[in-house]
Amino acid sequence: FGIRAVLVVTVTLSPVTAAAWSGNDVTGEDAYPPLWDLAPENLLDFPVKDNKIVISAWNYQERLGVYKSLLNASAKYFSAFGSQNSGNILWGLPLQHGWQFRTGRLADHSGVTSCGYENGELLCLSVRSWWSCMNYYLAIIPFLGAVEAGLFEELPYEIEILPPEEQKDDFCYSVKDCWSRMPKLMDDWKAFFEHKAVNSANFSSFKLDDALGLMWKAHTTSIAYALPKFQDSLKYLSGPEANFGEDWADAVDFIAATHFSTDLLTTNNFQAFLPQRMLVEGDVIPFISDFSPEQNKVLVTLRALHRANKLTGGLLLKLWQKAMSTEAGRKRGRELIESLASS
Repeated sequence: FGIRAVLVVTVTLSPVTAAAWSGNDVTGEDAYPPLWDLAPENLLDFPVKDNKIVISAWNYQERLGVYKSLLNASAKYFSAFGSQNSGNILWGLPLQHGWQFRTGRLADHSGVTSCGYENGELLCLSVRSWWSCMNYYLAIIPFLGAVEAGLFEELPYEIEILPPEEQKDDFCYSVKDCWSRMPKLMDDWKAFFEHKAVNSANFSSFKLDDALGLMWKAHTTSIAYALPKFQDSLKYLSGPEANFGEDWADAVDFIAATHFSTDLLTTNNFQAFLPQRMLVEGDVIPFISDFSPEQNKVLVTLRALHRANKLTGGLLLKLWQKAMSTEAGRKRGRELIESLASS
């Protein structure tokens, strides 16, 4: 069954992997999320009020600052894996957020407000955006898990996350609040950050594969928790964009099983072929004229993978996960991706 899963998913994944790995390396300013240099460097750069660090998670620059703080605080654990913190596996999170911002996916798609638009509040992250809400669970929850794990050592203040104007019950706003409402998510992210802290005392024992496993476990748990919660937000998107969002969420489980590295360079190479604008009614994959052949292939691949997994009742994913259950299997999975791309 394991080999069959590898073969089935290999055939399905070949276009996306070929597209991702055959592109040129992204370097320079383009390697970082938009406005990265303007985001807060660390937690003490955020406003302090009533003895609390106050973070507006519905402002792009401040949510980006949360990621930047995480990357800076964890840099010491990844110094052996690349210069200037480029080997840090947390890069996947802000880079994905930056792609969502650049392509307009974090704006209000209901047409009710100007949140997220150039002629309105450009840095506003809309609570009516499916992408923005999903990303909250891959930004604020990991961040508060890191706070609880002691990544920032002894902070002189508590953390307070400001709520959105609506749907307040769909989110949590402090370490204590998140622990009481979504303990499994907090526990998984805390486990990831504690793993790094434990191994930092004996750096030779730091195993990147183990860290990637814990990170991806927390990542997929966050998505699985958030997906049903924001199902209604998909109605604000076009049919093709809503399909793409669901396809993307499903594909993460397959990518996660290989312990795919989410460092700066690898993530940039991989997401360079994601659609660089939102999909609209009338977009028919793989025939979207202003998308490259590779971008069209990515969309076809993700759609096929989602459909195949759904038709098999999730069996395809289980078979793939079984095939990727050993370090050697995961290594073969990643090598398979690279060899397909270079052929």
